[in-house]
Amino acid sequence: MANPVTTYLLVDGENIDATLGMSVLGRRPNPEERPRWDRILSFSRESWAAGTRGLFFLNASSGQMPMGFVQALLAMDFHPIPLSSQGSEKVVDVGIQRTLGAIADQGSGDVLLVSHDGDFIPQVAELLRLGRRVGILCFREFLNTHLAELVGEGLQIFDLEDDIGAFNTALPRVRIIPLESFDPRRYL
Repeated sequence: MANPVTTYLLVDGENIDATLGMSVLGRRPNPEERPRWDRILSFSRESWAAGTRGLFFLNASSGQMPMGFVQALLAMDFHPIPLSSQGSEKVVDVGIQRTLGAIADQGSGDVLLVSHDGDFIPQVAELLRLGRRVGILCFREFLNTHLAELVGEGLQIFDLEDDIGAFNTALPRVRIIPLESFDPRRYL
């Protein structure tokens, strides 16, 4: 029996936090409004029926790590990756880009990327070209349009709230709702 393909769940925590705060809520999220990362990891494991390795990228350039959050990630079976830099580069983006490249180079591995960022387009396109399964977990309405264009190449898009149920409360999002999934009770 062949070994199952590993699915790498790569989390761009900065991007999700910024999008949630600035674009969805218009303020810093309260703890109960933040994604339930354990649900996202469970979704990844259940959706693609493969061993999932959760990698959560953090910017630790300040020299500090949010130890409570790091401990919570470890308890959920994520591997925190705190990166730092003395320069002005986007350490989380560079770390994810390098990881995507390494996954492409190793010959196997599928990817679920939690981000809205277009900085990963070349790496995502290369993985798709290699025949890998690649999915983006995001708020659909904020996904980079050029990244979304890769759906025609096989990219799958999963909405953090609608498809995954990653939040305990309904978010105040304004987005296009497919009629078949419209529930008027949400607005009453």
